[in-house]
This record gives sequence, C-alpha cells and structure tokens, in this order.
Amino acid sequence: MLGALIGDIIGSVYEWNNYKGKDFPLLQPDCRMTDDSVMTAAVASAILASGGEDLDGFRRILVEEMQRLGRQYPKAGYGRRFENWLKTRNPEPYHSFGNGSGMRVSPVAWAASSLEDCLALAEASAQVTHDHPDGIAGACTVAGAVYLARTGGGKEAIRAFVETYYPLDFTLDDIRAHYAFDVSCAGSVPQAMEAFLESESFEDAIRNAISIGGDSDTIACMTGTVAEAFYGIPDAIRAQVLPFVTGEVRDIYDRFSVRYLGG
Repeated sequence: MLGALIGDIIGSVYEWNNYKGKDFPLLQPDCRMTDDSVMTAAVASAILASGGEDLDGFRRILVEEMQRLGRQYPKAGYGRRFENWLKTRNPEPYHSFGNGSGMRVSPVAWAASSLEDCLALAEASAQVTHDHPDGIAGACTVAGAVYLARTGGGKEAIRAFVETYYPLDFTLDDIRAHYAFDVSCAGSVPQAMEAFLESESFEDAIRNAISIGGDSDTIACMTGTVAEAFYGIPDAIRAQVLPFVTGEVRDIYDRFSVRYLGG
C-alpha cells in the first residue's frame, strides 16, 4: 500500500509538468497526496472494516468510505465524473474505464489469501464506479501483479499474468518520446506494469514510471505498489515520504500496516 502512496506523492508534481527522464529530484517541497492516495486509503479502510470476506458488504462499506474520505479531502484532484459521484446521495457506477480503478486497488492484494480472492476483491472494488470491463481489467491487473509479487512470483510470472489482460509489446524506450496523457486503464496500466518490469529496484521503478510522462502520479502509484511488493521499500525513501502522508490517510495506513503488512 505504501508503494502506491509514494508513487502518487513523488509523481504529483509531474502530472501536469511531465519530465521525460529519470534524473529528477525524488521529492520536492510541493509534492503532495492526490486522489490516488485518498482513494487507496478508502479501499484500505473498507478492507479493515469488512475483512474483505463478504463482497457485498465490502462494496457497501467501500462506497461509504470513498465518499467520506473524498469529501474530507475535496481538493485532491478528482475527475469531474468522480467528483459528481462523491457528492451523490445514492451513487451508482458510471461505466468508467479510467485508471482510478487501478490506482486505488492495491490494499486488496495484501488482504487476500489467494489470487482468486484477490481478483474477486479487485473486481468488487472497481464495480462501485468503474463497472466497464476495461475498468475492471485495470483493477485486476494491478491487484494480481501485487499479489504475485508479494507471494514470491518472479517477473516472468508477473509479465505473463499482466499479458492475460493487456499486451506488453513495447519497451519504455519505444514509447517515451511520444507517450502522452491518457487516463484510461488500457492506456496507462500496461505502461505502469512495464515500468516495474524493466526496473532494477524500488526507486528505479518509480523513476521509470515518471520518465514516460502522461498521468505521472497515477502511473507511478500503480508501478510503486507492485515494486513495493517485489523489492520492499528502502528505509531512506520510507522516512522521506511518510511525512507527506498526513491526516486520516496516515491513520488508515498505520492501521492497515499493523494488520496486513507486519507493522
């Protein structure tokens, strides 16, 4: 989960100011949590409250937590349709195929006891807003990759899993010069997974994700959560970034960490 928050925070300053290289300062004073971190915390909070075993209960609590936290962090940078969903009394899914389903999903992979359970929770987490098949695919891809990484899967296994949803027929060098802002799952999840697969360390994965441009905070969020599960997070980066994780998002992360991440 923290890998998602770290990727979001580091990428927050590059979303609208893309940098097509890897030689950037890892953190800057104006880095911040965005909607990626807030909604990741909402999923984690719903897992904590529901245990993740009853999918209907999980979905119900997730809607409550997404609306509650979204309203608590109103300037986190939500898309227009999602912002309307946050304000609706009885919100319904709106057939989105955007990458919001992939950026928030990572907590389910740490709570799940099997890949099958992980994918069921991932699908449920997407369905409350992103009930389009591509929205569900994005959530399942990220969650499944995290689950495989945390349970000892190698990069070949993770690549093969990702390719059951999206072709990975490119390298970062192939796309870096022309890749542009794309908030769809199909246009950002494979790129985030390739950024992880080409990496040599947690930090390198984040730098890979930022270096292609596009929706930088969300791509780095999705890359970072897989990289955390695979490499772990260096203590120095953890110490640098945690002060940026504040308020209830920090409280939820701390509680989720104790329960599912070994403290």
